[in-house]
Amino acid sequence: MKTVEAFKKLWPERLAALSVESEEDMRKMIVVELNDELTHPRVRKTKQQKLELAVKRIEESELDDQEKEDLISFYRKVAAQID
Repeated sequence: MKTVEAFKKLWPERLAALSVESEEDMRKMIVVELNDELTHPRVRKTKQQKLELAVKRIEESELDDQEKEDLISFYRKVAAQID
């Protein structure tokens, strides 16, 4: 659950993130993010580009080091599952 709380802190302005209650909810949101599903198909970025942007956002956030490490690991795990 610590990862879920870190995810919510990473996206404080994203209403959908506030509704995340479990790692499965978080995984679903990350899949949508990495697949760039909310962007028009002609301007979508690749999964790798989206993963790099997510990792950069996490690294530059004010989360503590353990939260950053846990979230980055979770994002990479989800990315590997959807390739």
